[in-house]
Amino acid sequence: MSDQATLKGWTIIPTPQTVQHKAGVSLLPMCGRVNEPRAFGDERQVLATQLADDIHAVTGLEWDIATGDRWPGFITLTTLDDLDARPSGAYTLDIAKDGVAVRGADFEGVRNGVQTLRQLIRQCGAALPCLHIEDQPAFETRGYYLDVTRGRVPTLDWLKTWADKLCLYKYNQLQLYVEHTFAFDGMSETWRGSSPLTPRDILEFDDYCAERGIELVPSVSTFGHLYMALRTQSLRDLGEFPETADEPFGFIDRMRHHTLNISDDRAFDLSTKLIDDYLQLFRSDKFNICADETFDLGKGRSKPLAERIGVAAMYADYVTRLCRHLETQGKKPMMWGDIALEHPEILKRLPETVTLLNWQYDPQVDDGKIRTVAESGARQIVCPAVWCWNALLPRIDDAWNNITRMARYGTQYQAEGMLVTDWGDLGHVNDPRMAIPGMIIGAQEAWNPGRIPNEADMLSRISRLEYHDASGELLDILARASHAACFQWNHLITWLELDDGQDGVNTGVLQTIQGLLPENERPDDVIRALQDESQTPSLAESRRMLLRYLKHHIALGETADHLLQTSARRIATIVAAAGSQATANAAALRMAIEGQRLLNQIGLRLASDVGAIDSMQSSAASQHDDTARLAEALEIWMEAYAAQWRTLSRDSELRRLQDMVWELTDYLRFQSA
Repeated sequence: MSDQATLKGWTIIPTPQTVQHKAGVSLLPMCGRVNEPRAFGDERQVLATQLADDIHAVTGLEWDIATGDRWPGFITLTTLDDLDARPSGAYTLDIAKDGVAVRGADFEGVRNGVQTLRQLIRQCGAALPCLHIEDQPAFETRGYYLDVTRGRVPTLDWLKTWADKLCLYKYNQLQLYVEHTFAFDGMSETWRGSSPLTPRDILEFDDYCAERGIELVPSVSTFGHLYMALRTQSLRDLGEFPETADEPFGFIDRMRHHTLNISDDRAFDLSTKLIDDYLQLFRSDKFNICADETFDLGKGRSKPLAERIGVAAMYADYVTRLCRHLETQGKKPMMWGDIALEHPEILKRLPETVTLLNWQYDPQVDDGKIRTVAESGARQIVCPAVWCWNALLPRIDDAWNNITRMARYGTQYQAEGMLVTDWGDLGHVNDPRMAIPGMIIGAQEAWNPGRIPNEADMLSRISRLEYHDASGELLDILARASHAACFQWNHLITWLELDDGQDGVNTGVLQTIQGLLPENERPDDVIRALQDESQTPSLAESRRMLLRYLKHHIALGETADHLLQTSARRIATIVAAAGSQATANAAALRMAIEGQRLLNQIGLRLASDVGAIDSMQSSAASQHDDTARLAEALEIWMEAYAAQWRTLSRDSELRRLQDMVWELTDYLRFQSA
């Protein structure tokens, strides 16, 4: 569709399989009606209401909705006659001068056709192009995976807003990643202070998603990633390393040490309690037990068992027990595939009912692991990422490369679907709106992979449709701005958490430094120093090593600042032309860009102070003033950031992010005193 649609100034995402353009324009009546039957399952007329609301938003016209053959509508929604010949989700859309018809193979098909029509109405108003579309998805499952645990718990209103957006782009599944942020009975010590989701939240959200054709699938950590639970007085004995439960909280530590000691029979009781309590709140027949990144398995309390039967057998036996437990309740188990792929013998031991969620986030990922699962005969869903974690600005280029490759491999090896992941490691500093470009790329590739020839074309389409940017340039500007992130949020967290809380070095954090850069960018001299086990460096030296390790990136900060400022100005101009619909996104984009400018300045200051890069050429008094101004600017930004946070999210772990910033600004002031 390059096509004529683009030349006419409108676009559809995901791109339909076939579009036949016809002569003329269909002018929507001033007093019109949407008619849909009750038969295909839209009991509350959500789809008809979506259309009426969009018509009102762009034309000011008030349309009626009705059901039944005595209330004809200019827009009619119905099911196709040849149902057996059409896969689930398929639809046709006919726009003619005398009316508009959406026909679907099932409820999902009608829903998908309505979303295509909504996109055209949003761009063309009351004057729609006459055309005929026949369309169907490449993947039956087109899911989104949203982290609601690692710092940010969204408000229910924002979750509904996100579900609406997923619906518009034809996603049909959503999973929320939960560790400790759900209010399980008897586990208040785990979820206290996290602003947890409640059973009522889930029930209401499950209904909301179902009405929009989205299956809300329960997902909860049942094996690994139980950091907060295993730090409690009540449950610490169930961890592989209970002796570490009283160590200070660390964002980085939370990502590394969190595994159940499954040689203790009580571990299975905890896992099944989480499963049994949670699954009752969902209408879905699926359940994701997660079971990923069990780094500590067999290394602590369960080491004797590992020495006897092996880590792979331990893992396979435990997840099989959990899957069988779900099967007895009529549920289809899902789990992340990383551990099974590290120990391929596990693949042969898994229950045949389990679906492996095969996550691969490398932008240059190859097909090796997807092929391995396919050859084993196991069911799989491919899982790329929107690439927003650990950063203020989204890495859109990485998201494009990762998602398009995974969609291609998923198609090649006949995966059951695609699940696009959206993580919030290290406090979820990334504003959820930063994930919109990656989410829409995922929608396109899950529906019609490979149809859009290049990233520039895709970003231009998203800019026009989602951001109301007539120039089509917005996301290209944002993608280029992300390249100017020289000192990033995860760099700052590493610098701060090298301190073990007693002016010593957190050796666990020290070991993570190498992973901050790709192998081809790692400076050999710093690598040798990090690998020298003859002595543990001091805190000051450890921080200096980190800054030396990153110096080639940090040193680009001044040049990058010009790019970020230019980007902010260009985006402001585009948003002003787009009107009030773009205001919320404008605030999020400006906040991210200004925050990254400050991070870059902080990196320059820290590296200069310890001689990791050439000292800034200024007097001591000037440096003192600059450092004080930098600390103040960061504190002001953090207050504005917190206000934006609360428009989308509960307080949850906002205070942890603030404490990190205050620790840094206190350090800056102390150093400049």
